[in-house]
Amino acid sequence: MNTLAVFGIENLEQEWARTILNVLLLVAAVLYLALIFWTFADARRRIDDPLLVACATLASFFPFIGTIVYLIVRPPEFLDDVRLRELEMTAAEARLANLDYHLCPHCDYEVQADYLRCPSCMRKLKERCYSCSKPIDPAWRICPFCEAETSAPSPSATTTRRRRRQTTDQSTVAAEIAQPEPAEAGTGETSRRRRR
Repeated sequence: MNTLAVFGIENLEQEWARTILNVLLLVAAVLYLALIFWTFADARRRIDDPLLVACATLASFFPFIGTIVYLIVRPPEFLDDVRLRELEMTAAEARLANLDYHLCPHCDYEVQADYLRCPSCMRKLKERCYSCSKPIDPAWRICPFCEAETSAPSPSATTTRRRRRQTTDQSTVAAEIAQPEPAEAGTGETSRRRRR
């Protein structure tokens, strides 16, 4: 029985043609087995679930087509790269948390921790301790540096750390325009703000 009859070749009389065909079949078989092994090894490096690794390997048993399908649907990154990126992100977040980085709660300008006022919007950020002159938070009742008691925080002193959204509805604007403003120094002129 002729082993090449499976491929549609029935009478191959010359020995060199038969040898070339056998070598080509051997190369195809080795390539097929190498693709199965490569798919298994690559799936183990990219997929964490052993069941999916087994499915990818079984798909590669379909000659050449299974490996091509695996190449299309495989994850784009290796598991080691994903873990390294997550570790770098965690380290970067920890470094940022340890930095002495502060923003003005009113204008988001970068300020230092000991600033009393924001250099950009000129709003008061901290109070000065009357005893040691160090900057303290307006909500504190005692200075942590000299233990001197401060006055009770006033409602204007307790600032919120979030920027407030200024909302003006039409009724508020209409009420402000309708109110007459006092005349300037007896000249009878309205203020410049109202003219604008």
